[in-house]
Amino acid sequence: MTTLDSDISRDVISDQEHHGSGAIHVITGPMFSGKSTSLLRRIKSEISAGRSVAMVKSSKDTRYAKDSVVTHDGIGFPCWTLPDLMSFPDIFGQDAYAKLDVIGIDEAQFFGDLYEFCCEVADDDGKTVIVAGLDGDYLRRSFGAVLDIIPLADSVTKLTARCEVCGQKAFFTLRKTCDTRTELIGGADVYMPVCRKHYVNNNQVVVKASKEVLDSDKARSESCVETVAAMIQP
Repeated sequence: MTTLDSDISRDVISDQEHHGSGAIHVITGPMFSGKSTSLLRRIKSEISAGRSVAMVKSSKDTRYAKDSVVTHDGIGFPCWTLPDLMSFPDIFGQDAYAKLDVIGIDEAQFFGDLYEFCCEVADDDGKTVIVAGLDGDYLRRSFGAVLDIIPLADSVTKLTARCEVCGQKAFFTLRKTCDTRTELIGGADVYMPVCRKHYVNNNQVVVKASKEVLDSDKARSESCVETVAAMIQP
């Protein structure tokens, strides 16, 4: 049985053996599953292997620190805070960027240009990209572009948390409020990890929010159909 540490060591060795060819590694899962912790562990392994690294996170995430990736248990690592990824080479400096081996990206779901950036950095520039982010939102729908880069990835690690209700493995993120915005940044005050049973059976907030979103999507779709029909009538 392999462990996360052994997987990290294997990937680091593989990336070194194929230095210059680029690689993409994805770490995903619900909130409180240790994605940032796993990312930092991987970055530190790359540093120990003598590789040059830089860390990036979204400027939308200001929960713990503005200029650091910080885990829920308070472990931090300095980072560049950006509104988008494609600006990173210029902001970092083209000469310094050319010397980078590895780029870590935390809270990747907030970057709209994630797919484009990963393609360019790994395929064209030959660098290793390590991406950590949510795979789904509180309605269990795809969140941002994290799932879009799965076909590009050399490896994908799906982490689990512990259900706050029963203690079993948690695969989903449950929102504790009635706010229906997709992007609502918060911590344990707003979200909790839950198993399938307690996601489906024990939360009416999710049911209500899902219905509101679906009804809104349906209304927009019907409005578009009516508009198109009116345009093509003689």
